[in-house]
Formats: sequence, C-alpha cells, structure tokens
Amino acid sequence: MAVFTPLTDSQVEAFLSRFDAGSLIACKGVPAGTENSTFFVTTDRRELVLTLFEQGEHEELPFFVELLDYLDEHRLPVPGPLHDRDGIALHSLAGKPALLFPRLPGKHPKAPNLAQCRALGDALGRMHKVSRHFPGHRPNPRDLHWLLPMHHKVLVYLSPEDQTLMKDEVEIYQGFFDEAPALPQGAIHGDLFRDNTLFDGDRLGGLIDFYNGCTGDLLFDLAIVINDWASEADGRLDPARYEAILTAYQARRPLERAEREAWPMMLRLTALRYWLSRLLVVYVDPPAHDLTPHDPNAFRSVLERRIADGALPLPEAGQ
Repeated sequence: MAVFTPLTDSQVEAFLSRFDAGSLIACKGVPAGTENSTFFVTTDRRELVLTLFEQGEHEELPFFVELLDYLDEHRLPVPGPLHDRDGIALHSLAGKPALLFPRLPGKHPKAPNLAQCRALGDALGRMHKVSRHFPGHRPNPRDLHWLLPMHHKVLVYLSPEDQTLMKDEVEIYQGFFDEAPALPQGAIHGDLFRDNTLFDGDRLGGLIDFYNGCTGDLLFDLAIVINDWASEADGRLDPARYEAILTAYQARRPLERAEREAWPMMLRLTALRYWLSRLLVVYVDPPAHDLTPHDPNAFRSVLERRIADGALPLPEAGQ
C-alpha cells in the first residue's frame, strides 16, 4: 500500500472546507505510487484526487502548480489543481504539502494500441507547442549534466563490461551534445511513461504526475515516450507504434533539423538515464518505503538495442 501518511475523514473534511468542491462522502487510499500518498476523494459534487507530497524538493511545488495551471488554461488534458476560495492551490495537510486535483477518466494502457499512440503523440505535440512559451523555469534534473557525476556512483556495482558501456556512452553524449546546435526548449513532462497517462478506451483522459516536470529539450521528452511506448520487451522498437506517435506529434510540432540529427543520440541518452536512475534506487538510494524498485536491466536492454540498431527513420512532418 503506497499511502505513507494515513488521513482521517475529519482531516479530509477540514481540508475540503477551504474549496468549493462539495462535502466529503468517501476517501480511499490509492495503492499505486512510489513517492507520494494519494487518495481518491468523493464529494457530493465530484470525484477528486488528493496528493500528499512525501519526498522531493517541496520548494519546487509552486513550479508544478504554475505549469499545470498553464497547460490547463491551454486546454491540454492535464489535471489542473483546484484553487481554494482565496485562489491558493498549495496547502499543508498532516504536516505535508498537499494538492487537490480533479479525477480524470480512464486507466493506464499496458499494451497501447495504435489509436492510443496517435492520441498520445497528438497531445504531446500540442503540449510542446504551447509549452515553449511557458514563463516558468526549472532546470532538467535528469539531463546530461546529471549523468556526468551520477554514473560514477553505480560503477562499482556493475560488471566490467557494463562499466565500460556506461562510461563510453556518457563520454559519447558529452562529445556529441557539446558540438550539436541548441535544441528547442520548453516545459516538459519528464517521465511520460504509460502509467502516467489515462485512457478511456482509445480516448486520452489525461496526462498525470508532472513531478518530474521541468524546462529543457523538448526532444528529451519525446525520446522518453518512444523508449517506453514503442519498445518491445527485448528493447527493440515497434515500427507501427513508433510511426503512429511521431506522425501525430509532428502534425502539431514538426521536428527541426537539429532535432532530427540528434534523435538517435537522444534515444540512447534517455535510455541510459533510466538505467542509471534505477540502478541508483537499487544500490545507492533505496526508497524510504518498502516498495519493489523497477528492474534496471529493462533499460539496459533498450540502450543496447538503440546502440545496435540506431533509430528507425523519422516520418516527415505532414505525412
């Protein structure tokens, strides 16, 4: 059970009284999640999600509120946080920062079909098109600047072959991106895996869990999506899902020449980003709670396939 801070009905009722959201009928803890406590809240007027922030940099929470407000105002399918009667969204509950969101429809797609891939690509393209103008700023906490120092922390736990693989890759990325033209920047999700989306059939109900959100290379966000949504179990790319996502994305925001040239390398970099972050959780910084970490080898396989196979051809914009 991933509810790390239990709440009583009276605590939730008092919290809800600040908002114009109705009276509490039920509050149920959500078992999914690895970092925060999440509750499904039912009032006499609507379905809501209450999140208590257990970990992370709490001073960065206003950035997430501003980003979700901005995307919600631009009609993106995101859970814009509820603001209380004084216009304030971020509060404290049980000694933890807390936000209240509308509960969006749908469930996580375990094996996304092509219609779902197109819907995701379309939404991400729309998001990146408007997010280039988002005025907030939070540096990407998992980009190349993070890889450079952090990969040294796991080398002692790896085989000699994997040590060489990781060190060589980081050196290759550094050489490539130091020389490459600057890529288009904007606000990104930073972790848009399948389990951070909700689908009601083929309809996208929402993009959720923006707590890795930041500003950085839009291509970084797109590469994370492809490495999760379009990868087979052995790490190989599925051509149909790959093309469905990228064609729909480029109908909203065509990739620039510099992005097309950097694409194979960005797929590799984001694969290593997750291999490394999962290794850190297993060996260096285990979760504070009794949760099973994700398998790092899944993204080692993705990385190996991207090195061996490269990227599939990018569809042209407007196809």
